[in-house]
Amino acid sequence: MKRGRLIFGAATVLFTFGVYGARVRGQSRQATPSFKAGIDLVRIAAVVRDHKGRFVQDLKARDFEVVDDGRNQPISDLQADISSVSIAVLFDVSGSMEGRLPNAREAATHVLSWLDASRDEAAIFTFDTRLEERTPFTAGLKVLPESMGRVVPFGATSLHDAIAQTAKRVGEREGRRRAVVVLTDGADNASRLKPEEVSAIASSIDVPVYIFGIVGAIDNPSEDISTTSVERSAFVGPLSDLAAWTGGYVFVASTPGQRSIAARQIIDELRHQYLIAFESSGRPGWHPLVVRARNKDLTVRARSGYIAGQSSPSAH
Repeated sequence: MKRGRLIFGAATVLFTFGVYGARVRGQSRQATPSFKAGIDLVRIAAVVRDHKGRFVQDLKARDFEVVDDGRNQPISDLQADISSVSIAVLFDVSGSMEGRLPNAREAATHVLSWLDASRDEAAIFTFDTRLEERTPFTAGLKVLPESMGRVVPFGATSLHDAIAQTAKRVGEREGRRRAVVVLTDGADNASRLKPEEVSAIASSIDVPVYIFGIVGAIDNPSEDISTTSVERSAFVGPLSDLAAWTGGYVFVASTPGQRSIAARQIIDELRHQYLIAFESSGRPGWHPLVVRARNKDLTVRARSGYIAGQSSPSAH
């Protein structure tokens, strides 16, 4: 990957630190989406930005194109007013996170601080080679459980498996804008699943995965003192692809300010999603998806596919 894929920008556009990607509060009522029922109905969460990186909020169904396995599909419904958020904060507590966990806790606290206590919910999970629920999905969650202050990083890392399992948990939270926020150093040495399998699981239930890189400045390619090149970063390649394929993103933050900005960016994106529905063409199996705006000056980020029929992959 070339250095050009490391994106920089003003605070109002993106960030003042590295953002990696394979591709590219206002008041609102809380409600369950009114998409018509049907086993072939597919829902897509999409974020739209203009050429300056600003959110675009006033689009209609006619402003989008949905290409399902190479075929244009008519949009059945589009909504932009389902603003309650449900997130799973997933902590890497494996041995490689020793010395980095305090920064991960700080980043998670920033994420929780941007949630609206009157309508949003969050859950806390940790993993090494197995997933553990520390706090179930709780409305108005603003602080981490006390147990997070006693965690001692240890063991191998099953990052991909943990993401897949957590995405399935979040996928059960209907009527909300959902996401998994992963706090990790990017290492994985014990997973059963490959990144592309994880992205298929998360994509099939429309749960974007945000990878939050917790590293020191020396391991952040966007920092002047870094000794790690973009090409050698753990957050480029498979992890970046995993996030992009689910409609999520990868952020790398090595300072408190960077972690604060990234946390707000994640919640802002969830607040500004469009929910698009269309009817599947019906063929069982994996369907590649392309969602784009008719206005070529706008950029749309959404999941890259879905699974129809009974061919969904599973996570154990």
